Amino acid sequence: MSLEKQRVATYADIEALPPNMVGQILYGVLYAQPRPAAGHARASSVLGTLLTGHFDLGVGGPGGWILLDEPELHLGDHILVPDIAGWRKANFPASATPATPYLETAPDWVCEVLSPSTRQIDRTDKLTIYANNGVGHAWYVDPAAQTLEVFTLERSAYRITQTFKKTDEISAPPFAGYAFSLGRLWLQSSEQSETHE
Repeated sequence: MSLEKQRVATYADIEALPPNMVGQILYGVLYAQPRPAAGHARASSVLGTLLTGHFDLGVGGPGGWILLDEPELHLGDHILVPDIAGWRKANFPASATPATPYLETAPDWVCEVLSPSTRQIDRTDKLTIYANNGVGHAWYVDPAAQTLEVFTLERSAYRITQTFKKTDEISAPPFAGYAFSLGRLWLQSSEQSETHE
């Protein structure tokens, strides 16, 4: 019995996707997902807004970071699109311009917002690739479960260092010292329900 060798996906496969699809190549396999649903988009948008003001723009906070929504990362042979990624300004590539289509420098922090179509690769292949490329911190947000897991890279492997749920107050590395309610990320948080009763 002969086994047919699977073709390794290329960047041309990503470029050929319809505009409503996000493409990633992990270990030579193309993954294409539609744009996220409202709950996913809400969690990502609100979290990005909260952190960008404080850590990127330095509004009421220390600044010192570059935060980007859905940047395309080329890390070795892999092409990934995290929901949010952050670089300490000293680590952001000097060669990047406003027209740069992708980045080859691993971020210091990533956030993945889990959805049914991405949960499996986010929690396996992508997490492994982030660890292998030295991404120091990863946050995994689950809008369906209303949870946040904080991963910290230790000796080339991630360890879950904090978990939060529902409307817990969040303060976690690498953004420790800045606190906000996790409930702000959800379309239907218990805080919102109480307000409308």
